[in-house]
Formats: sequence, structure tokens, C-alpha cells
Amino acid sequence: MLRRLLVPAVVLVAAVVGPAPPIGAAELGGSAVEPVGAAPVAGTRVTKTGVSESADRAIQYGNTGNSWRTEIKAPGASYVKVHFAPLKLAAGDYVTVASPDGREVYTYYADRAKGSPFTEHGGPGFAAMSIDGDTAVVTLHATGARDGKRLTSQGYGTRVTSYDRGYGASEFAAQNPKPFSVCGNDARKDVVCYQNSHPTEYARSHAVARQLVNGLGSCTAWRVGNTNRMLTNAHCVADAAELRSSEFQFDFQCATCGGNNPRAGTKVSGQDLIRTSALANLDYTLFSVSNFESIRQYGTLYLDVREPTANERIYIAGHGDILPKRMSLFEESDGGATCKIDVVSSGVNTGYRCDSSGGNSGSPVLAGSSHKVIALHHLGGCPNWGTRITLVYNEIRNDIDNSSTGPGTPVLAVQPSAATVNPGTSATATVQTPAISGNPTLTLSASGAPTGTTATLAPTAVTAGQNSTLTVNVGTTTPPGTYTITIAATGATTAPTTYTLTVPGGQTPCQGMKVTKTGTLTAGNSQYQPDGSFFQTTVSGAHKACLTGPTSANYDLYLQKWNGSTWPTVAQATTTTANETLSYNGTAGYYRYQIKSVTGSGQYTLGYTYP
Repeated sequence: MLRRLLVPAVVLVAAVVGPAPPIGAAELGGSAVEPVGAAPVAGTRVTKTGVSESADRAIQYGNTGNSWRTEIKAPGASYVKVHFAPLKLAAGDYVTVASPDGREVYTYYADRAKGSPFTEHGGPGFAAMSIDGDTAVVTLHATGARDGKRLTSQGYGTRVTSYDRGYGASEFAAQNPKPFSVCGNDARKDVVCYQNSHPTEYARSHAVARQLVNGLGSCTAWRVGNTNRMLTNAHCVADAAELRSSEFQFDFQCATCGGNNPRAGTKVSGQDLIRTSALANLDYTLFSVSNFESIRQYGTLYLDVREPTANERIYIAGHGDILPKRMSLFEESDGGATCKIDVVSSGVNTGYRCDSSGGNSGSPVLAGSSHKVIALHHLGGCPNWGTRITLVYNEIRNDIDNSSTGPGTPVLAVQPSAATVNPGTSATATVQTPAISGNPTLTLSASGAPTGTTATLAPTAVTAGQNSTLTVNVGTTTPPGTYTITIAATGATTAPTTYTLTVPGGQTPCQGMKVTKTGTLTAGNSQYQPDGSFFQTTVSGAHKACLTGPTSANYDLYLQKWNGSTWPTVAQATTTTANETLSYNGTAGYYRYQIKSVTGSGQYTLGYTYP
């Protein structure tokens, strides 16, 4: 008879959603060949990160203008996730869900195959990607003249059926009162805190994402291998339906150590469930995501296919308590004892005292010697527990490409790695790519530049071992602060590097603008903002705008006002540079900005305010 060992007070450290009964943690012990079943454990709980709110708000075509909007407000919420009935839109029209400042914008068409990622929740409609913060702006955009009365009578438009709101800090604490898996002092810190002292650990953390489960709970997931594959726990993604209801947010991490200033990052949704093993067995799910190319820049992790050894150093990156990504490197405090393997083997698990909490389920446990994953974190209780990754690999080995190059993944480098750049000026740095066998072509990208700033690479495609030049143009609208720009490569397996940009304080003419928009122009072409549409003022007053563009270009800026039949220009800024400022005192009405490239190409940022 198989002898089973039950470890008391072991708990799940991931979220499940809705008013579900408690979930029992897996028993620890027994044979890896014959996994032990699940049983209730005293103290077991689940992490609740939000609640669903009912709504019934129609967004219809109007008889004037070409965009119509509503706002979904949930004061104090950490996120808002909007659920829609099916869209019925005229050809070419679309709906956007955005944050008020334009930091996040997701676009949806009647044909769901187009536009941004979305999640499905069992009904005929869909849900947009969540918006960080407590307000989501929903806008219906028409791309041509529309008869609003007729379209509305025919059922065109859409309807917000409900929304999920994330708990604020105090509400979250009330719902989740006990840190079951923090072993002594909580030694976790924002991952960026280790950017300089532990650069390899910091680089590996980029492949880790926050999972929002059905809009109401949280886990952690991460890229594995060289293809479109990700891993988390089975109690985070149990089946294909749960995967389709989940979204995954990469680069949700603070820009400065302890700064509480996370980036919006990149959000994708679940796509195909590849393989799964229940909590009672190995507790993993392997899956793919939509819009895979958008997350390649964050790199990947590889599996260390061996048994753990006693006292070997480990570390964990994850999204405990639905917070921006944190790293657990030390057991009690910085500079003290590092996290290590305390229990080599107990059933299918290995044990350690690295701090974790609700939402950390699915986090990778990485070996300090190889910086590869040696366990899949899934249970808490001090010690905390992860499924030994060699057991998972035995089941998924034919579903992933776990081949890394050499004993360690080649790492990009940038020199200098930091600079202080005043608004309206620029800086350059040299990106050094590693030599790789076979001399593959690497395609470089830069992400994480703050609002109003562009980060470009030239050339963007190089042979491994060659250099590229990073140019950072800091616009006049960029707020003061310290920012992390991540430089990554595709074409071969490499680890990304980071560039620290500091924008000094002091007001500039374009700080504090009500609206910020970005776009990309080619020579001789123009664009209209906001988003190819226009905005309305209901009172008279001052309009102010600032435009920043590439240093080598000449962009002009025009403010236009609708006169009932055409859009005449009422103010303009036409210097010989790509940076323009404009002021105008106008009456109530409909306005739009035209940005025109006289010479040159590249990204621009427009900031404007209106009465």
C-alpha cells in the first residue's frame, strides 16, 4: 500500500474565480509514477482579486460627429475589464477601449479576427483586455458619414453587458487576510531593484507574465522554449474554456525600485491548450497565446531537466498579490541567506522558503547555477512547494523546443547602459549583440520608452556579433522620472538587455496636456488625431498643443475646425523641425489636428489640451 505524507497548512497560491468552494491542496509524498490525489487541507484559501459588476449600457451611432463614447468608472479599482455583447458595426468601423490618458488602447471590429486580443466567457459576446486603473473609456468610431438614426433602428452599435473591477489595496487585504506563504520577513522586491546587482536574474524575469483569470483572479505564467508555448498551473488554467477567459500581461513591472510606477506592458489572451496535468498529479498546463509576435521581445525561459540538489541556490519571479512583478532572491532580507532548496523531493515536489503569496501560482523556480527553471511553483505553507520540472518535461518534451545555445543564453549588451536626457534632446548608445554559431540575423527592438519619447535602433537587423545604435529622443511632453527601456532580439535565442533613461524635473511647455497621441509618418504623408477622428469642445477657450518627432525630420502641425462642410485650418505651427508648439483661442465646436511630414519619417507624439 502506497504511504502518503500530508504536509499541514499547505495552500494554493493562485486565484480562482467566483464564489467557489475552497480548493484542497495536493497531498505531498508518494511516487512520481503514481501521483497522490487531492485532499482538503486546513487553512486552504484562494486569492480573490476582483468582482464582476452588472451593466447595461448601449453605445450607439449618433446623428452628428464620427465617434461616440461612454466611460466605465469603478472608483479605486486596480483594473476594469469591459464585457460586450456582439458588435454590429458598419463596414470599417470599430470600438476602442482605452485608459483616459491613452496609455492603453485596445481596438475591436465586428470581425473578431481583426484588432486587439480579447477573452471569451461562455456567452455570445466577448471581453476586452483589462484597463489598469479605475476607468475604461469605450468609444465607437465611424470611418465615414453615418446615418445614426437609421443604424440605431437597425440594431447597429454594441452594448456593455458587465465589467470586472479589480479590488483596491484595502479591499484586496480584506478579501485575502493572511500571507500563508511568506516565510518570516517578506524579502521580495521589485524586479528592477536587481537590475544592476543581479543582471542575469533580472533579464530572466522578463519572460514572466501576470495572468488575469476570468477577470476575477490572478496567477503567474511564463514563456517556455523557443516557440509559442507558456506554462502555468492546472489550477490556474484547468481547461480550454478557462484559457479563453484568461489574459496575460508581460512587462507589468515597476520602472524604478519601490516606485509603484508599473508600465502598461503588453497583454495577450490564451489561445490553444496543448497539454495539462491536474492538481492531483503534476499541476501544470502548457498552452499558446494570441499575438505571439508582440511578446517575443520579452525573451523566454528554458527547463533545467535534472533533479534538484540540497541547498542549491534558487530564485522566483512572479506576481504575488496581483502586484507588479517581484523577485524572491533572499529568504529574509537583502544580503542574507539566499533562497535555496530545503526539501529535495517529497512526492512530485521540491520545497523551499522563497517568499510567495496568492497570485504566485505558476511562477518559475529558477536554479541559480543555470538560470533555468527547475520547478513549477504551485503550493504554499512554508516550506513552499514546486513540482519538479523534470517530471513536467517528461510529459511535454515533444511539445516544446527546449534547446538553448550553449551552457547559457547569449546576452545583449548596451553601452552606455544609462543616460540623463533633458526634454527636447536626445542620446545615443551602442547595442552589442553576442556572437552566435551559424551567424544568424538578429532583428532588434526597443520597448518601454515613456510617453512622448521614442527609442529607435539602426540598423534593426544585424548579423549576430555586430552592433546597432540606439537613439532615444525625449520629447517635450515626457514627464520627469527614471525609465527602463528593454532591448531584445529575435532570430536566435538571446537574453534582452536594458537601458536606464532619466528625464530630469522641471516643467516644459507640453507637460500636463489633457490628451497624448502617438503615430508614425512616412515622408510626404499626414495623419489626423485623435485616432483619425475629431474631438468636441462645448465652451470657448484656449487650445494648446505640442508635437515631437524624429530629430532628422520636418513635421508640421495644423489645428482644424469643422465649419459645417469642410475642415479649414485655424492655427498652425510650421517650423523646419519636427518639434512644434501651437496655441489658439477658439469657440465651441468640433476640432482635429493634422500632423504632416514635410521631410523624413518616424514616430511622433502629440500632446494637446482644450477648454
